[in-house]
Amino acid sequence: MLAFLFALLLGQGTGLADELKVSEPKVPFDPRFYVCYRVQKPIVLDGKIDDASWKKAEWTESFVDIEGANKPRPRFRTRVKMLWDDRYFYIAADLEEPAVWATLTERDSVVYNDNDFEIFIDPDGDTHKYCELEMNALNTVWDLLLLKPYRDDIDAAVNAWDIRGLKTAVSVNGTINNPKDKDKGWTLEVAIPWAVLRELAPKKKELPDSGDQWRVNFSRVEYSVMTEDGRYAKAKEPASGIPYAEDNWTWSPQGLINVHYPEMWGFVQFSAKVVGKGEELFADAFEEPVKWALRKIYYRERAYRDANGSFTTDLAALGLGSDKALKVSGWGYPPLIQTTEGLFEAVYRNEDGASWHIRQDGLAWRSEAAVR
Repeated sequence: MLAFLFALLLGQGTGLADELKVSEPKVPFDPRFYVCYRVQKPIVLDGKIDDASWKKAEWTESFVDIEGANKPRPRFRTRVKMLWDDRYFYIAADLEEPAVWATLTERDSVVYNDNDFEIFIDPDGDTHKYCELEMNALNTVWDLLLLKPYRDDIDAAVNAWDIRGLKTAVSVNGTINNPKDKDKGWTLEVAIPWAVLRELAPKKKELPDSGDQWRVNFSRVEYSVMTEDGRYAKAKEPASGIPYAEDNWTWSPQGLINVHYPEMWGFVQFSAKVVGKGEELFADAFEEPVKWALRKIYYRERAYRDANGSFTTDLAALGLGSDKALKVSGWGYPPLIQTTEGLFEAVYRNEDGASWHIRQDGLAWRSEAAVR
């Protein structure tokens, strides 16, 4: 899959339409969540995660296989902390790794060809216009903007987009690219300026408000390595000589081998409290059930069109006629579905006249009631 996406980013012809087939995640909708507190004072980035604020911040859960708990537990632990202030969104990660290895040194290299750590941020949660940041143990960075997930537009990546003012640092607990010893792993720190994230944020706000929730996920690409001619190399299948497929580990599982499903990412809730100065509970986003109901319609509509050449207004034809998840408390049922030859839109409305919508390219949005 990764090699295929690399070809797309380089503009190589594939003969495909502008959209790819959409698979449904094979895990329940149950994203992880994290409350992100303010720093005591700005973080000094050296990759070591030893500032006083970091020591008071909680770790996330350890990463799991991208497909979910039904797959084997990752061989090495990965976990993350998050903090913020008026200038930056801070992220720190701890990656257990007995053989720290990296080769790429040029910015905007395809970093996942090495073992890497990846950050994905969709501030407004509509699954469009989100950013991706990848790093290896040499502190080589690849940052890009996704106008849509690849499933909705294979040409959606803007590789020339940069996070201006980005700060990153890496610290290796061992010796990088040295097969003669066993390492403990590597840690990293990232500071992403709000000034850049503003263009993706709800209502273009300068900063999140306390209580705001953004969709965020983290991924780790991990290859098995071997020693070859005195240096690390990707382990290969004996018969073919082709490197083994990489492992993909994530904070919030996706339910399939594709991290570009922003609706499956975790929730990060920003708090005005200073880290260590009290706790704030995570607040369940009450509109997420209706958004998930729309997402299920989107998955099935796309599959139906692939099989039949058009969309449909019939929930039963989508296999959703008896799906209890589509009956969302406070939102009218059945949802309104409108189609044309190449378009569809599904809508839920509540008693106040507000509505949630989704369309054929996966964009989800809320409309407020009209003022009378």
